[in-house]
Amino acid sequence: MKQSWKGAALLNPVPPVLVSCGSMERPNLITVGWCGTVCTHPAMVSVSIRPERYSYGLIKASGLFAVNLPTEALARAVDWCGVKSGREVDKFAALGLHAEPGAANPGCPTLAESPLTLECRVAQTLPLGSHELFLAEVTGCLVDEALLDEKGRLCLDKAGLIAYSHGEYRALGRRLGTFGWSVKKKRRKP
Repeated sequence: MKQSWKGAALLNPVPPVLVSCGSMERPNLITVGWCGTVCTHPAMVSVSIRPERYSYGLIKASGLFAVNLPTEALARAVDWCGVKSGREVDKFAALGLHAEPGAANPGCPTLAESPLTLECRVAQTLPLGSHELFLAEVTGCLVDEALLDEKGRLCLDKAGLIAYSHGEYRALGRRLGTFGWSVKKKRRKP
């Protein structure tokens, strides 16, 4: 039996991401739980950020940010960057992390410790209520070569990425299938 609750944003688990923004002289990180893919061509993502957050103003001013996918090793940093403000502390320095300029957007910092970074340029913003949605074109991707197989194919399962669900950070588990496996025809044995 199911209970009927009032409307709530209960779409979980989600990928927690570390969004880097600001400048190379004063880089900042913010943890964002509301991030998603919105379009394939052109490649676009969205992030939702409260206007009172320090990073919101940095992104509005520059029109640039980077979505850095965190690993299990970065889980503590993900949590810490979600509760500390860049107004008061240099998050990169406090956590011993390293900012690097993007390849597609050199003026925007990226997180060196992240195995995969999406460099983004804001295309549109939508005020939604408690948050403003930044729709952004992915202008480039920085991919750790350790995540590539011998054919150059991206193997994100090697990264040890994490998920966030109802106040808990979780390691991603075992593979259940691949795209299209539910309809794939079995080969007949000769």
